[in-house]
Amino acid sequence: MSPSHNRFTKPNTALVKCVFPFVLLLCTMGTGLSQVDEIGLIKEKINTIKGENPNFSKDTVYIDLLLTLGNELRFYKTDSLYQLAKSAFELSKKTGYLKGESLALMRLGNYFSDQGQYLKASEYYRKALGVAEQIGNTGLVLSTMNNLAGEYGYMGDHAKALSGYLDGIALAGKVDNKEMLSIMNENIANLYAAQKDYEHSLIFFKKVMKINGEIGNEVFIAETLSNLASLYADMGNMDYAMFNINKSIAIFEKRKIEDWLAFAYEIKGKVYLNQENYKWALYWYNQSEMLHKKLDDDRGKIDLFNGMAEAYLGMEKDSLSEHYALEAFGISRRIQFMEGTQKCARTLYKINKNKSNFASALDYHEIFQRLSDSLSTNENQKSLTMLKTKMEYDKQKQALIEENDKALARQERYINVALVVVLIFIIVTLLVHRGQKMQKKLNTALKAKQEILKTRETELRDNIDTKNKLFSIIGHDLRGPIGALQGILTLFKDGEIDKNEFLEFMPKLTDDVDHISFTLNNLLSWGQTQMNGAVTKPASVALEGLVTENINLLSEVAKNKSIKIKNEIGGNVLVWSDSNQIDIVIRNLISNALKFTPENGMITLRAEEHKEQWQISVQDTGVGMDTGTIEKLFSKNSNVTTYGTNNEKGTGLGLSLCKEMVEKNHGSIWVESTLRIGSCFYFTLPKAQNKYSQAC
Repeated sequence: MSPSHNRFTKPNTALVKCVFPFVLLLCTMGTGLSQVDEIGLIKEKINTIKGENPNFSKDTVYIDLLLTLGNELRFYKTDSLYQLAKSAFELSKKTGYLKGESLALMRLGNYFSDQGQYLKASEYYRKALGVAEQIGNTGLVLSTMNNLAGEYGYMGDHAKALSGYLDGIALAGKVDNKEMLSIMNENIANLYAAQKDYEHSLIFFKKVMKINGEIGNEVFIAETLSNLASLYADMGNMDYAMFNINKSIAIFEKRKIEDWLAFAYEIKGKVYLNQENYKWALYWYNQSEMLHKKLDDDRGKIDLFNGMAEAYLGMEKDSLSEHYALEAFGISRRIQFMEGTQKCARTLYKINKNKSNFASALDYHEIFQRLSDSLSTNENQKSLTMLKTKMEYDKQKQALIEENDKALARQERYINVALVVVLIFIIVTLLVHRGQKMQKKLNTALKAKQEILKTRETELRDNIDTKNKLFSIIGHDLRGPIGALQGILTLFKDGEIDKNEFLEFMPKLTDDVDHISFTLNNLLSWGQTQMNGAVTKPASVALEGLVTENINLLSEVAKNKSIKIKNEIGGNVLVWSDSNQIDIVIRNLISNALKFTPENGMITLRAEEHKEQWQISVQDTGVGMDTGTIEKLFSKNSNVTTYGTNNEKGTGLGLSLCKEMVEKNHGSIWVESTLRIGSCFYFTLPKAQNKYSQAC
């Protein structure tokens, strides 16, 4: 399996999309353009920015486009990748653009990796990782971790590579980054395939296919199918290999993704080569070679040229075989790729042996044997180290699980001990009470009964007050609108007003019905809380949705008074509360603000994040309040009817209800107000706690 097609190295993978989200408009996926056309489109955008913006060198979009262009040119003109990444790095340093600095360092690492300078590439990746961690960009952190782990693989340190991928998978699982979960699991599958551990490789490929199915991106699926086809070819399962490679080729041809298509053609050639069908093997190798003439991907050419050399050797065309074998041999030695050098030396040994050039054959055989012995020894060590690393990783996870189990067991023991202590205390208490005099028992019982009577008396008085308040509200605030509605309907029924006159009353009737509905909702909610009937059922709630719904609900009222309602609460504001109760709070506060804000005013809703709470505010440009009014606002038994700027009528019940609802959800509510300037109501709610499971 060609290491150049581990998914962290190619430009058309999720790695680039998570780094350059704005480039999705330019991506080959979905545009129908070839990669060459995409490069032209990016250059055009760069020239447009340079023409329109005199300070283009300080424009972060310009810097991002330089990096995107360099990444697109990586397998076409690798020197351009270096120059563009270097320029982007210098501009990012000057402008303090840390994201661009991290991306530029990663692109420089890609360049040196392709040149076979693995230590230098690793150094750049580590610098990029440090900057990404500094700015807290999880997508960049994951991308850089993935590249760095891949570089350890190129250097032959498969244990570090595996450990790096596993750390990345744990982080990607926490933030639910499915694209990076797919990429890193596939790169682990490729590590095991390089060790010829096909069983474990297939296990990870199955994970990748499942994740790709959840993502639903056919290009990701095609990339995985190409690598899977290569694995099946190495296993000798040619039917599966051919099935998978044909599916991937169809997608790459449709999407015009030339670098991956060149790899897919090479894999199809390998399948035919393993079947000793040299004619068709060369046909597909030639298709790949034609694409490689437009690419600048030396690492990808090694397996291609060596495969062509083996095919020509099978057809007894030794001169052509030697040409391609020497090409692959030269590239392998230049970029210090031991596995490629070993394969090419073996092919050159066969060629020179056929030509009776025994001296050269012996030289190549010695190279092949030396590298085989070295790789054999290294592979055994790598396999043991990889296994040990994975075992250590699993052992650490198991140790954490066992430690948690022990902690739970200790807690259970503490609880049992506490229960025993409580039981002993109860027994001792009973014995003490049993020894007391009868008179003391009677006095204690009498006192207890008196306390119960007092409690019940208080509860009864509260219930009577509640009932009186309910009837007061019904009589004071509902009887009037309902009576007016009844009177108009009677007049219409008796024919004293005609249809047109009746319709003239419709706006007033609508306002009255809306007022009755709103008052009844508040009344029922408040009455239920007073009668101890309301049960708070907290859950994770996105405040943005509740606020938007209530703004839409009250939009007609706002429109009638030309009041602008501005919602600055984002989608990340998640609270742990009862959705229905907080819905009532938000609706009452917005309604209250509309009521006391004159025409052409503004109401603004904001959310401020604190350590364990969200603080939500509803600010208006209304009439404001004095200190005396503020002190009465949240009184439990307050029932003062108030009138808004347009004589809107209210029960005075809403703020009392808001206070009870907020406190039931473990929050607090208060107000700040200045006469003739406006009021701002604040309330707090606990944050919703998200829990993520780690993927391994």
